[in-house]
Amino acid sequence: MKQSLQLKMGQSLALTPQLQQAIKLLQLSTLDLQQAIEETLETNPLLEREEDEQPLEPRSDSEVDFTEATPEGDIGDELPVDTRWEDLIPSSAPPASGTDGEGGQFAERDTEPETLQDQLLWQLNLTRFSETDFAIARAFIDAVDANGRLTQNPEEILEALRLPEIEIEEVLAVLHRLQHFEPTGVFAADLRECLLLQLRQMDADTPHRNTAGAIVNRHLDSVATADPRQLSRRLRTTPEDILGALQLIRSLDPTPGLSVGDDTTEYIVPDVFVKRSNGHWRVELNPDIAPRLRINSLYADLVKKGGSASDKSYVQDNLQEAKVFMKSLQNRNETLLKVASKIVEHQREFLEHGEEAMRPLILADIAQQIDMHESTVSRATTRKYMHTPRGIHELKFFFSSHVATTEGGECSSTAIKALIRKLVQGEDVKKPLSDNKLCSLLEDQGVIVARRTVAKYREQLHIPPSNERKRLV
Repeated sequence: MKQSLQLKMGQSLALTPQLQQAIKLLQLSTLDLQQAIEETLETNPLLEREEDEQPLEPRSDSEVDFTEATPEGDIGDELPVDTRWEDLIPSSAPPASGTDGEGGQFAERDTEPETLQDQLLWQLNLTRFSETDFAIARAFIDAVDANGRLTQNPEEILEALRLPEIEIEEVLAVLHRLQHFEPTGVFAADLRECLLLQLRQMDADTPHRNTAGAIVNRHLDSVATADPRQLSRRLRTTPEDILGALQLIRSLDPTPGLSVGDDTTEYIVPDVFVKRSNGHWRVELNPDIAPRLRINSLYADLVKKGGSASDKSYVQDNLQEAKVFMKSLQNRNETLLKVASKIVEHQREFLEHGEEAMRPLILADIAQQIDMHESTVSRATTRKYMHTPRGIHELKFFFSSHVATTEGGECSSTAIKALIRKLVQGEDVKKPLSDNKLCSLLEDQGVIVARRTVAKYREQLHIPPSNERKRLV
């Protein structure tokens, strides 16, 4: 074959760096966006916050006047050359806290342990154990999972330690001492032992304590569905005593280990605020997550002044990068505001009446109204949150599929879930509603839905089936 050169004309889509940056900023969450803004402010000298003060003219260290930062009335403008720091600060002032020294050690001792193992080790260090018993206790602590359960039995602990002249009785004795640690119920082999440990550490005069222990020890598997009268006959006590014992059992913690740990609360920062004003719903962006940026005029003027070619190129590149970043940030805010406004327009009944009034909505509906692609709407609604009078919700929460109604209309899946939750909350605990009964009740309200769909929605709401919801007391 003979090689040749040919020219062809065609059209193709290409993502420019500016478009790539705009897409990246649009899909970032609030925290990621703030981090991206801070990184850009640190790396680009031509970009600054609009609320910042005007930049000072650069000068050498010898020209800096430190008296400008001195508050009036604190220390005089002029001090003798031989002035000492002790002459200005009273000797009775408290010492500065730090990580070293006694103050730092006290702060470390006062710090709450972060994990269950940390707290158990902290209690172990306060307990008198021999070296051998201490090693056994450490092995038990390592074998505790996040719920506070033992993942190894005493025989396996003894075999893993391989300590000479150690009998199983000594291992069990160490385990019994560890079972008095906090939180109550740790170092249990199963749920039954966990509940019994909590009951045993209660006061002896606790009402219904002995009956609760007998129920947990013999009839734990049938506590949820057992008839109190049958239990009273088996345990030879009164039904009132059984009811009190069951109430005491329900007050126990089946997973005591989860109550300890690094329980750091993560707060959601809303991207959009929705408020009602003069009978209309207003949508506003959160000003705290989108700070106003500007170009540093001092450095931007350097482009017009004389200088080396490398300096001008550096300033021009950063100036172009700052303008593109500000434009991308503006496009992100505008897109987010458009999408949020259309969502509020569609879901006005939800804001006024609740989840039962939620309307069906899909991404294509919003994309068509704001003349954008569905992928853009998807990026604008992912990990973005809206603050409404009915709580903070992710923007994805307002999108749901639809189900036909008897009147020929449509009902959203979110509204159906709200109806199912309301029906279950109002049911008779002795005769809970089955999935078929829920279908009939929904049909009476005009919603046509299959039994398997009700079962799917019920599972998504973490509602157990009717046989597990049944209570005889």
